[in-house]
Amino acid sequence: MDPSLWLALLGAQTLISFMPGAGAVNTMSNALAVGFRRSIWGILGQQTALLVHIGIAGAGVGLLVANSPLAFNLIRYIGAAYLVYLGVRRFLARPDHSEVRALQGSEAPLSMFRRGVWVNLLNPKAIVFFLALIPQFIRPEEPLLGQYGVLTATVIVIDVLVMWFFYAGTARSFRRFTEDERGQRILNRTFGSLFVGVGALLALA
Repeated sequence: MDPSLWLALLGAQTLISFMPGAGAVNTMSNALAVGFRRSIWGILGQQTALLVHIGIAGAGVGLLVANSPLAFNLIRYIGAAYLVYLGVRRFLARPDHSEVRALQGSEAPLSMFRRGVWVNLLNPKAIVFFLALIPQFIRPEEPLLGQYGVLTATVIVIDVLVMWFFYAGTARSFRRFTEDERGQRILNRTFGSLFVGVGALLALA
């Protein structure tokens, strides 16, 4: 990939990763529930979904979705509904006693991974980015495999760094609020409202 084109990709992906969205909210929520280190499983799930988006764009299916308002809106509303569902569940969650929180803190990595996959897989922001912008960074006259390899590595590395060290790291400072029921209730309602808000904005955008 041409160095100037790669720098443009680096800048675009960095901005996208830092924009608060479903992936960021999910990462912070996981970090509060299970800690900074174990939140990586949810982040890895999110990256798996990004690989799917890149594969779709690379296969040319993105053109079909982009040119079909019905297909795009269907994906968008399914994603928004899933985010609202996660938000409502979090908002209505009851404060847990320390014993219950200890059990929740041992949530299986597969569970966090699976949730991360669905959050990003049905995230319209990611769909729009990969189906609309990725072709701008690919030169058809050059070998495609190498270009997609560089593109994929850049996207994944930047997103993991931002999600883990910025969003999960920031959430860690709020962990003390989970020590009592009042703090848990505030955090549940805060993150629940964020999920619902993100879902509603995506549905109306």
